[in-house]
Amino acid sequence: MHLLLLAMLLTPPFWESKSAREWSDEDLNQLLTNSPWAQTTSFRDSALLPVYLCAAKPMREAEEEILRRYTTRNPTKPAPDMGSRNEYLAYLEENPGKSVVIAIREPNLKALAEAGEVKQMEEESHLKAGGRKYKVTGYFPPAPTDPVLRIVFPRPPATVKELSFELYIPGVTGPYRQANFRLKDLNYRGQIEY
Repeated sequence: MHLLLLAMLLTPPFWESKSAREWSDEDLNQLLTNSPWAQTTSFRDSALLPVYLCAAKPMREAEEEILRRYTTRNPTKPAPDMGSRNEYLAYLEENPGKSVVIAIREPNLKALAEAGEVKQMEEESHLKAGGRKYKVTGYFPPAPTDPVLRIVFPRPPATVKELSFELYIPGVTGPYRQANFRLKDLNYRGQIEY
């Protein structure tokens, strides 16, 4: 019994031992909701809301694998229009290592269409790290075919110990959310990814 428990503790997580194509649907869901790069946040009595560090390599691989599976499983459907996602990926490519991006899956599209709500999100969302407070530098809105809101912050130095997000999310019950990520936990194949 003790050997089995020890073996389970020493077994690397699936994201370390398998390629993205080998991850099961359950693995992908876990990676995007409950992993070192993802957590489900709540605020008092409000609904649970998954948030994740989408610019981190394992999360980019997970999103790409989900898209690949969708197109493979639905060959007769046209490929989804990924306009905002493509803009986001182009941004990452043009600005490597300069940003931290937090993602909120399936946010309220109606609320994000209201200028006042978006302004409040931009003004009241912050990243705290290393004794500094970083403001939002931009965001990529969700689309019906890519239901992910991506909020961009400047990247703090790798010497910080924790990324603490204070988020205002339009249209969500209890719109103020907090998410904390310890950098030492964000190790992916020998690199800290955030």
